[in-house]
Amino acid sequence: MNVEISDLTRRFGRHQAVDGVNLQAGPGVFGLLGPNGAGKTTLLRMMATVIPPTTGRLQLLGRDPGAYGTRREVRRRLGYLPQSLGYYPGFTVAEFVEYFALLKEMPPSRVPGAVATAIERVDLGGRARARLRTLSGGMLRRVGIAQAIVNEPELLLLDEPTAGLDPEQRVHFRALLRDLGQQATVVVSTHLVEDVGAACSQVALMDQGKIVFQGTPAELTARGTEHGTGDAPLERGYTAVLAAARS
Repeated sequence: MNVEISDLTRRFGRHQAVDGVNLQAGPGVFGLLGPNGAGKTTLLRMMATVIPPTTGRLQLLGRDPGAYGTRREVRRRLGYLPQSLGYYPGFTVAEFVEYFALLKEMPPSRVPGAVATAIERVDLGGRARARLRTLSGGMLRRVGIAQAIVNEPELLLLDEPTAGLDPEQRVHFRALLRDLGQQATVVVSTHLVEDVGAACSQVALMDQGKIVFQGTPAELTARGTEHGTGDAPLERGYTAVLAAARS
């Protein structure tokens, strides 16, 4: 398993953002689903080694990222798209993705080809020399995805990756996710049920800092009852599980 989490917690003062989470994820696309404020971003930030857990056990790619040397090794092997990605407006698309490739300590000889490939994979090959300040919000999101995949990570963490993408771009992105999941562990945090149904082989539903369901999208769909609401079967399963967890 590339991700192994046991009894993981994270507190911010008196607020328990993540509360006793247990989770495992191997190769494939893993959806982390839940409403806004459920704790998904905090959990993903711990998995990205941005913040440490308060308590519990976290293993990434067979390593404990608690020690600096091990954490640095893990960071070379993962990709991370945060919910809000800062950028330098004067950078071109290629310069920005190259900057992250160098931060990930990729061999310099590999960087130009890797940058070009990542930009092509997010369908921005024609905008490689465009300044970031000239791009739309959806294009900037795709640049963020490009920097996350430039090092061909073994563990890819994406926080609300389809925010700002139009329907056609979302279809393209889901296909990219399925392709990436052939070799890597891809964890996608989202509140959009349709993204999980289209791209993920496994899903965990998080609410109020806890995992309240883990299984396949089909198993989540099967949880839909007369208590579930929504236009699609997966939405009804999602709302039914949330209702049961809160009752």
